[in-house]
Amino acid sequence: MQIITLTTDFGLQDYYVAATKGAILNQIPSANIIDISHSIKPFNVAEAVFQLKCCYHTFPAGTIHIIGVDSEPVFSETNPSFPMVMLFKDQYFISNDNGFFGTFLEDDVPEKLYKLEKPTAIEDYHKFPTKNTFIPLAAMVSNKIDLSEICVESYTFKKAFIQKPTIEHNRMLGNVVHIDAYGNIITNISKKDFDRFGPNTPFTIFYVNKTYFIDTISKTYNDVAMGEKVAIFNSSDLLEIAINKGANGSTGGANNLFGVRVGNVITIEFHPPGSAKDIHSLF
Repeated sequence: MQIITLTTDFGLQDYYVAATKGAILNQIPSANIIDISHSIKPFNVAEAVFQLKCCYHTFPAGTIHIIGVDSEPVFSETNPSFPMVMLFKDQYFISNDNGFFGTFLEDDVPEKLYKLEKPTAIEDYHKFPTKNTFIPLAAMVSNKIDLSEICVESYTFKKAFIQKPTIEHNRMLGNVVHIDAYGNIITNISKKDFDRFGPNTPFTIFYVNKTYFIDTISKTYNDVAMGEKVAIFNSSDLLEIAINKGANGSTGGANNLFGVRVGNVITIEFHPPGSAKDIHSLF
């Protein structure tokens, strides 16, 4: 059984997801299709990277991940982009070379990377490329057909812009990178970066402005009373600010209650001994 995941900006209103799945089942009848997300903002490669990086490691070796975001190839002498297949940590990733690979990899190196440069190698190459180009490539991978028959091995790829935390003396500046369905505020501040300031160092997390702050990291949402704000490092080890038992559509998620949006700055100020007497001295 071949596991294939789909991450697209198709949404669920139109036939695109169904057509893609139908094509997969026609070409790979044994496929087990897993939806990661079809709600990526149109052409937002960084958001696709975020969703996939949070879960790809939970899939078994040999899984094929299809990323149908900004998937149309660009034939340009100055800035071309072609479909590519990457082997990384025993899993396959198929996307247009639109910045996905470089952003996903960061400082890592792929095991193999193939580029499809021949527009006539696959019929209907330009039309609905996620269905008509990426799926035939996935079928070749699944059937263990040598990709070099229609692709060339590549060593270069583009990188999309993605915000990284800024680490300063006793301060870290991060950004909101995602708001989930509960209204939880997910940042790009990792536990690894947070821990660089040492264990047991007092801190204050500010969001929106200095009116809203948290100075405790909890292990679970239920460490605080229902309706109270809470900060945790989530299953992806990213700093998350939430309202316990709050959710958009019920009592209101943290993003609505605090007026936080994707891209907003989150500031953490660390207070080593002697830097501040108490929280009130910060205002």
